[in-house]
Amino acid sequence: MTTWTITEIKKKIEAGSFSAAELEQFRQDTRKGVQKLMKQYEKKQAKKAQLKAQFEEMMAFEYAAREKGKQMIAGIDEAGRGPLAGPVVAGAVVLPDHFYLEGLNDSKKLSLSKREQYFDYIKEHADYGVGIVSNEEIDQLNIYQATKLAMKRAVEDLNHAPDHLLVDAMELDQNISQQSLIKGDARSVSIAAASVIAKVTRDRYMGDLHESYPMYQFASNQGYGTSEHLSAMREHGISPYHRHSFSPVREVRSGQ
Repeated sequence: MTTWTITEIKKKIEAGSFSAAELEQFRQDTRKGVQKLMKQYEKKQAKKAQLKAQFEEMMAFEYAAREKGKQMIAGIDEAGRGPLAGPVVAGAVVLPDHFYLEGLNDSKKLSLSKREQYFDYIKEHADYGVGIVSNEEIDQLNIYQATKLAMKRAVEDLNHAPDHLLVDAMELDQNISQQSLIKGDARSVSIAAASVIAKVTRDRYMGDLHESYPMYQFASNQGYGTSEHLSAMREHGISPYHRHSFSPVREVRSGQ
């Protein structure tokens, strides 16, 4: 039986380069340092198991659709219904079979670094589409209809036409079977993936606008009506990217 130093055991655990027999040997090791490492390892494994179970639970709607013969199931979500400026952006994602991304959930619950990491992973491993509706179109249509249009554009942007839609809290005027899920980004993996695509795409767009209009702090507020944003609107007026049909913007325009 090989006797490993605690440092060697730590490196093997961190790298995951151990056999089942070696893992059992580590568990039987009475050294306090090794026991501490094993407690950390078991805690991490328990967390991974919890995330895996959560992921499987969030696949329930996808599994149900597949049981009915659906092949291309697209999750759809939006970002940017509430802001005073910028577009509304929708994401559509069709996940491949056996897809797994540990910790995938509603994009609003993820850290910035996680969202960016998941964004790249989803783009690499899934079929995705993006739909963007400008602030001018929002003013012409109203935000509800603009959101539906963004979702329609996201579906049309997919590489392959879906045969079933899982939509976050909306019903689309499309001749495709669909299911509307309240808080779908926390209940469906496909919608959660779409929420990541939508939010990161929109956040980057608003970051680009910030370069031209730094006074509104779009990079940090994403166009939402923070006190700093409202103050900047009153001081500098409104930009070409503000939504005229939203009441705080109308109030500033009427006072100019």
